[in-house]
This record gives sequence, structure tokens and C-alpha cells, in this order.
Amino acid sequence: SAASAAALATFGAVAPANANREFEGVGLLGGGTVVDVNNANVRVYLKMPGMYPSIAGKIVTAGPFKTVADIYNIPGLSGKEKEVIKKYESRFTVRTPSADYVIDKYNNGLYR
Repeated sequence: SAASAAALATFGAVAPANANREFEGVGLLGGGTVVDVNNANVRVYLKMPGMYPSIAGKIVTAGPFKTVADIYNIPGLSGKEKEVIKKYESRFTVRTPSADYVIDKYNNGLYR
């Protein structure tokens, strides 16, 4: 169409998107029982009673973590919050942060 030709002439060829659609840790972003604390979105913690929103918010804003045990070093965690984390600790893992996912840890654009 004339509009398509005009757009091509104006903007030139557009490079394809390079999103990482094959992220090896995708199963750790909330779809399973184990959660990658360095890449998972804050809403993943809704599945863990007592974690969301307060503790979950502290985890996603304090990372990245080198080990799961590093979570306990988040400044301002209360003893009660540490007890809740301990309850779910076996469900946490730590992977290298991926820019494709870290950017959306706090707000993935899902609204009610």
C-alpha cells in the first residue's frame, strides 16, 4: 500500500526484535514451585502466603543476591519476616540476573 511504502521510505528497514524468547530459567520465574529471586517478578510471591507485598517488595528491590542466604541480610527485615522467608527458603534459587527480566521485577504492567 501507499502508506506502507511511505513508512518504509521514512523509517527505513527496521531491525528485528532481539528479545530472549528461549531464557533457560523461564520455569523459575513463577510457573513452578522454585523461584529465582534475582529474576522473578514481585507478583510471583502471591503464591506464598505472608510474602506479598511487604517481604516480596524487599526481596525484589534488594537484589541481586549471590546466595539464597543473602536474602536474610536485607536491611530492615524483622524477625517475623525472616521466619516467613525461612518457611519458603527451600523454594528459592539464585541465578544470574537477566536484563530481560530484572527490568520487570517490580512492575510487570499487570493492573486490576
